[in-house]
Amino acid sequence: QWYQRRVREAVVSTQSTGSSGINAEYGEDEVDEVDSDENCVAAEAALDRLACALGGKMVMPHIIQAVPPMLQSKEWKHRYAGLMAISASAEGCKKAMEANLAGIVMACLPYITDEHPRVRFACCNALGQMATDFSPLFQKKMHSKVLPGLIHLLDDDAHPRVQSHTAAALVNFFEECPQNVLLPYLPNLCQKMQGTLEKKTLELVQTHRKLVLEQIITTIATIADTAEKHFAPYYQSFMPNLKYIMENANDKELRLLRGKTIECISLIGLAVGKEVFFSDAEQIMNMLLKAQTDDGEEMEADDPQISYMISAWARLCKIIGPQFTAYLPVVMPPLLRAAQIKPEVAIVDSDEQVDEEEGWEFISLSDQQRFGVKTAGLEDKNTACQMLVCYARELKEGFAPYTEDVVKIMVPLLKFYFHDLIRSAAAESLPFLLESVKHRGDDYVREMWNYICPELFKSLQTEMEPDILAVVMESVASCVEVLGVGFIDGLQMEELVEAMKNHLKKNYDKEEERKQARKDEDYDEEVEEGIEEELDQDDYLLGKIADIIHNLFGVYGEDFVQVFDKLTEYFVAMLALDRPSLEHQWAICVFDDLIDFAPNSVPKYQQHFLEPMKHYLSDVNPGVRQAAAYGVGALATKFPGYNSLYDDFCKNCIPSLVNVINDPDSREVENMSATENCISAISKIFKHIIGQDNLDEATVVTWLSWLPIQEDDEESLHIYGFLLDLVESNNKYALGKNNANLPEIVKILTEGIINKTIKSDDHPELMSRIQAFILPLQKNEAVWSAILAKLPDTHKVLLSGQ
Repeated sequence: QWYQRRVREAVVSTQSTGSSGINAEYGEDEVDEVDSDENCVAAEAALDRLACALGGKMVMPHIIQAVPPMLQSKEWKHRYAGLMAISASAEGCKKAMEANLAGIVMACLPYITDEHPRVRFACCNALGQMATDFSPLFQKKMHSKVLPGLIHLLDDDAHPRVQSHTAAALVNFFEECPQNVLLPYLPNLCQKMQGTLEKKTLELVQTHRKLVLEQIITTIATIADTAEKHFAPYYQSFMPNLKYIMENANDKELRLLRGKTIECISLIGLAVGKEVFFSDAEQIMNMLLKAQTDDGEEMEADDPQISYMISAWARLCKIIGPQFTAYLPVVMPPLLRAAQIKPEVAIVDSDEQVDEEEGWEFISLSDQQRFGVKTAGLEDKNTACQMLVCYARELKEGFAPYTEDVVKIMVPLLKFYFHDLIRSAAAESLPFLLESVKHRGDDYVREMWNYICPELFKSLQTEMEPDILAVVMESVASCVEVLGVGFIDGLQMEELVEAMKNHLKKNYDKEEERKQARKDEDYDEEVEEGIEEELDQDDYLLGKIADIIHNLFGVYGEDFVQVFDKLTEYFVAMLALDRPSLEHQWAICVFDDLIDFAPNSVPKYQQHFLEPMKHYLSDVNPGVRQAAAYGVGALATKFPGYNSLYDDFCKNCIPSLVNVINDPDSREVENMSATENCISAISKIFKHIIGQDNLDEATVVTWLSWLPIQEDDEESLHIYGFLLDLVESNNKYALGKNNANLPEIVKILTEGIINKTIKSDDHPELMSRIQAFILPLQKNEAVWSAILAKLPDTHKVLLSGQ
C-alpha cells in the first residue's frame, strides 16, 4: 500500500508545472535549465524510478486509473501531466504497455494539435519516448498514425520549443526505424526538412535564433543514417545549406550548431557513399582542417565541436578509405590526447556534501565512505577510443605508424572500470592493431602480441559485465585468426584454455542453480522472466566461446585436438537432454568445427556427439536443428563414398532432415536457416555418399521442389552446385522429359542471384557454371523464347543483361 500511494502521488505531482507564463516561454528560442526541485520534475523522475523498480504489474493499474481523467481535463496542466506520466512510466511498464500500445498511442495523438503549446510539447515527448522504448514494434505498427502528425507539427513556427521537440521525437522514431518503414515517407519528409532547414538558416542569419535549427540538423542526420543509399536523390537539396552553416557558424555561441552540422554532413556522406559524396569530400575535409588548426591555436578543451569532429573524421575515413591516411597527422594528435584523459576521482565521507551538478557521480563503499568520479571528459575519452578502433579497422597498414602509441593507450584501458564502453573499445581495437602491423614481420607482431596477451587474457578471466566480456571474447577470437600459427605459445594457450574452462564451469553451475530456482516455493512468472534474461545472456557468451574454439580449430586444425581434450567434458555435458537448448546448439557447433577442421580426430569423439546430433535434428529450437543439420552435411563432405565411415549414419538422418523441410512452418523467417541447412545436408549426402546416379526420379523431383533457397548464401554453394552437377551430367530426372524442367531450373538459379544467395564476388566459380549453362540456351532462339515465356518479369530483366 505504501508503494501504491507513492505511485499515485508521483502521477498527481506531475500536474504542478510551476511557471504560469508558459505560452511566452514556449515562444522563446533559448531553453533554460529545468529546476530539478520543481514538483513536476521530481515527480517525473520518481515515477520513472518507481516504474522501473516495481514493474508494470504494480504501476500500470494506477496509470490507467489516473491518466485518462487528466487527459480529458480542461486545465492544460492536467493534460500536460497525463502525457508526461505516460512518458515517465514507459520504460518500466514496457511489457504491460506493449500489450495495448495502439490504444495508448491513439489516446495521446489528439493532443498533438492541442491548443496549448506545452501540451503539444508533452505529446511529442510521449510519442518520442514510446518510439525509443517500444522500437521497432512502435515504428512498424504506428507509423501511419504518428508520422503525419509529427511532420505537420514541424510548422509550429510560433513555438520554437515545440518545433524543436517535434524534430527530436522524429529522431527517436527514425533511430531504430526499419528502412522499409521510412522509405514511403522519404520524399515528403525530405521536402519538409529542406524547407525547414532553409527557413531556419535564414532565421539564424537575421535573428540569431538557433534552437530549432540545431535539432532539425540532427533529425536530417538521423533520416540519412536510416535511409542510407536511398538518401542520395536528396543529397543536393541539403548539402549547400549545411556547408554554408559549417563555414560561417564561427561565433563562440554557435559552436554546438557547427558541431551538429559537421556530424550531419559526415552521416549524410556515409549514407550516400563515396561516389555521391566525393565531389564535396575535399572541401569538407579542408574546412574541418581549418576549424581544427585555425590561427595555429588549439581548440579549447571544452569546445563542443571536438567530439563531433572526432566522429566526423572517422566517418570520412570510412567513406574515402586509404586516401584518408594523408589527414592522420592532423587528426591523430587531438585524438590521442582525448584518449588519454585521466578521470578525477575522490573518496569522501558519506555525510560530506558534494555538488553533483559539477559532474561527479558517487557509489557507496560503506556506511561511512563514498567513491566518486568526475565524469567530465569521460565521454570525449570514449569517443576518441571508438574512433581509434575505426581508424585501425579501416586503414590497416596505413595506420601502422600510430599502432605503438595506440596499443600502449588501449591495453591499460582493459581495466578502465569507470566506463564500460571504453573497456569495450580497448578490447575491440587489439586485433585491428595486430593486423595493421603484420607487414612489419613476425618478430614485430610477436612483440606486440606478447604485450597485449597478458592483459587481454586477464580481462577474459576478470571482466564482470557480460556485454563487455562478450567483446573481450570477440577480441580473443579475432586475435587468434589474425595471428595464425606460431604466435600463441604453450603457456598462453594453457591460460586461454583455463579461462574458457572457468566460463564453461560457471555456465554449468548457473544452469544447476536455475533448475533449483524453478523448484523453489517462491518460483513465479517474475522469477522465470529473470531466468530467461539470464539464459539469453549465457547464450550470447557461449556463442562467443564457440567462436574462439572455431578460430582455434580453423588456425591449428588437428594440432588443436590435444588442447580441445581439456574442454571436451563440458561440451559433452551440454549435449545432455536436460540441458537448455542454447547449450545443445553451441555444443553441436563445436563438434561441427571438429568435423570441418580436424576430421582425422572425429572417430575419437564420435561416441559423444553422433547420436545427439541425429536426435537434435528434430529439436523445437531452429538454431539447434541448423547446427545438427550442418554437422550431418559436414560428415558427408569430409567422409565421402558409399561405404565410407559415416555413410549409414548420414543416410539414416535423411528422414529427419526431410521432416524438417516438409514442416508447414519450415519457410517461416525464424525457421529458414535451419530448413536451408537441411536441404544442403541432403544435397551433400546425395553428392558425396549416395551419388547422383543412384537417385530415383521421385527423389530428384522432390529435391528440386525445395528450391530455390532464400537466405543462406554459404550453403547455396553446395545446393546450387549440386543442381548444376545434375544439369551438366544431363540427369534425365532433373531435366525432365524433353527437357521440360529447363524453365524451372533457369528460374531457380536466377532467383538465387536476385535474392543474393548467389553472389558473383563470393561465388565466382558457381557464377561461371551458371553462365556456361545459360549461354547455350540463349543462343537457341526457340528454346530461349519458350523458357522466357514461363519466367516472371524480374527474372527476364536480369537475364536480359547476360
